[in-house]
Amino acid sequence: MSASAALAVAAALAGCGSTSYFAGRSLPPSGLLNRVVIAIQNPSAFTKGALEIVDAYYDIRSGYTGQPASYSLSGYGGALPISIQSMPEEQLGAVYGSGDGTLTLANYAKEQTSGTVSGLNGPSSSIFITRNGTYVFAASQGSHVLTVVNQTSGSTYPLSLPGVYRVSVNPGGSMALAFVQNSNYAYYPRQLTAAQSISYSGGPTTWPKAAVDCEPQNAPGWCLFQAQSPDNLDATGNYYGAPLVFDRPIKALFSADGGTAYVLNCGPECGGSKASISLLPVAPLIFLLGKQSGLLPCNSAPCANSNSVPITNIPVPGGASNALVDTSTMYVVGQRLMPDGYFGGFLTVLNLATNTVVASTGSSPNPVSISDGMPGADSRMLEADDNTLWIGMTKCNEGERFYNNQPYGCLTMYNTSTNKVILLEPYIGDATGIAAVTGLHKIYTAQGGQVYINSTKDGTAIDNQYVTVTGTAYDVAYMDAITDADNTVY
Repeated sequence: MSASAALAVAAALAGCGSTSYFAGRSLPPSGLLNRVVIAIQNPSAFTKGALEIVDAYYDIRSGYTGQPASYSLSGYGGALPISIQSMPEEQLGAVYGSGDGTLTLANYAKEQTSGTVSGLNGPSSSIFITRNGTYVFAASQGSHVLTVVNQTSGSTYPLSLPGVYRVSVNPGGSMALAFVQNSNYAYYPRQLTAAQSISYSGGPTTWPKAAVDCEPQNAPGWCLFQAQSPDNLDATGNYYGAPLVFDRPIKALFSADGGTAYVLNCGPECGGSKASISLLPVAPLIFLLGKQSGLLPCNSAPCANSNSVPITNIPVPGGASNALVDTSTMYVVGQRLMPDGYFGGFLTVLNLATNTVVASTGSSPNPVSISDGMPGADSRMLEADDNTLWIGMTKCNEGERFYNNQPYGCLTMYNTSTNKVILLEPYIGDATGIAAVTGLHKIYTAQGGQVYINSTKDGTAIDNQYVTVTGTAYDVAYMDAITDADNTVY
């Protein structure tokens, strides 16, 4: 069902007094069918964080008649929220508060929060929960551990990994990858069977090859492995050939069929050598018990033996610190070092069917110049109506455009059908959040601490006077999106 059709059905059902609208979702207490939630820092002198809801159909904070005066996800007590992992298909959200290190779960159907995740090891530089709510993975850089929380059993496993700062989890919630700052390696956790727990209980000498930590060591439940084939090691742990390395890996995305993990090698903008995408098979890296299959990767062909497969790498000329996958196309953004010594933002389009960079068309170069940003920093990417891709950057006033007196806004609008940049917004501050209100031809953004609205038809600004907030707006999410793909953080 299209977004516009879903909205029409929702409106009809609401008019008939139904308690649900499209996809069997419950009609929320507010009665709003197009809700955008805003993560707000310091909304008052007595509160460090709030989750306010606005009506994205009328672009107002209150009810259509003025009552109630405002809506919110009630019960939120986190401090300085900075990200919303939005899962509208599950009617759930997870909000990370940087001020107290909490991951707060939100029930979209009830419009209230439902507690925080316990067992985290201090603040997290990157954190995700699986869509079924069972597992939480957190990169706790200050504590030097990748924390695995099993919410069903209530168990927590802090796996030692000094410098860990990013974690990526596949949409199916069966595989995770962790990345260490200023490192050329990637790591994956795996749950252990009862027999493995006993076998590995004698400490590091009893762990399998390529394991970097197993916890707790006297009866481990999980191990953390370097993402490579252990068969590329000899009995003493030495490599037959060169070890499997990346180039400052920073994030992983996943193919539409779920079988491939695309590891983004940040390269020069993160202090490395060459930006690229590495293709890893997902099946052998799955952490669920008894679900692993296939061969782990080795560094290059030929592998040391037939028990591993060579890794594939796709060079990316524009840098690779974030990306978005749309079926057989990947849009990759990054910062490239320019001749004047400053970094410039670029978007590179890849054909995943051929694992190649899409060739330039007409006057449209590839890669395409977009907003600059802080090298290696978090950026936001989201597809919206009218064949548009929106890209948000931070610190765009420190890039090549700024120093050459060119337009240097942090928000870029790109047309995926013409492969052209349509709009580069004027600078109004860091673009830290994007929400696509699908079917209504608009996006909401958090820029410079405030909420803005743009048309996806031509990029023009839409009146935002009735959705502005008190405090600092840091992230936004469309709670009633059709799919979980409408998510700027996941």
